[in-house]
Amino acid sequence: LALQTGRHHRFVPSCRERQSNIPRRTQSDLISVGVDNGVARIRLNNPKSRNALSFEMLSQLSNHLDVVKDQDIGVILLSAEGNVFSSGHDLKEIKNRTSEDGFHKSLFALCSDVMLRLQRLPQPVIAQVHGLATAAGCQLVAACDLAIATESSRFQCPGVKVGLFCTTPGVAVVRHVNSEKKALEMLLTGDAISAQEALQYGLINKIAKDELELESMSMEMAKKILVTPRSVIALGKKGFYQQKDLPVEEAYRFGESIMVENLRFDETKEGIAAFAEKRHPKWK
Repeated sequence: LALQTGRHHRFVPSCRERQSNIPRRTQSDLISVGVDNGVARIRLNNPKSRNALSFEMLSQLSNHLDVVKDQDIGVILLSAEGNVFSSGHDLKEIKNRTSEDGFHKSLFALCSDVMLRLQRLPQPVIAQVHGLATAAGCQLVAACDLAIATESSRFQCPGVKVGLFCTTPGVAVVRHVNSEKKALEMLLTGDAISAQEALQYGLINKIAKDELELESMSMEMAKKILVTPRSVIALGKKGFYQQKDLPVEEAYRFGESIMVENLRFDETKEGIAAFAEKRHPKWK
């Protein structure tokens, strides 16, 4: 991966990041990656194709997620170049292949694997959305742990309009939109919703007025996460996703075991001691 000067951000790694396996700024054909003081930036970088989630784009994204998960990184920001966050699967690519050769099955399996991998990463992933996020692009936003969007952004599952129901995008959308009827409306009509509606229905966390505010709001959220020990964040994120689909009694029992495990952490012992002594914790 070749080094690239950041177009939008200047990346200045910490001493620990200079020693990591991730170059300060790298770019593959379709994805650019940078590290800045504990924050990894992964950027979809194919605006000419509306950042379509082609097989190659998904493969590169999957590879980059594999690299960052084991690095000294506390938060991942996922963004996109241009005015379309992602148009979803590349329909030209889908049209030019057949189900008989196994490509379609492999494509959807790879996409599902990427979405699941985002949840399984120890680091929280914040989607920075500017523009349109459609079909698998909307799925990508829903699969991230947190999401901030500019007020001009739109979210859509339009597959039904071309006769291809957005079934796999619907898996993520129905789990992250707080209204099943709204999720079905998106899937059945293919109509887009505004950033304000996405906020109302829980698809995103915050709305920024423009790209500059999108960056500042994302970094503000990232910094709030970064002050907490990464081991605690990783355990908490893992526990959150594992318990949320359990029956409530099982979820409580599971949560109890996670709390007990958490109390064994040195960082937790220091945090509780600092609270009792009315001082700031001295975390490593």
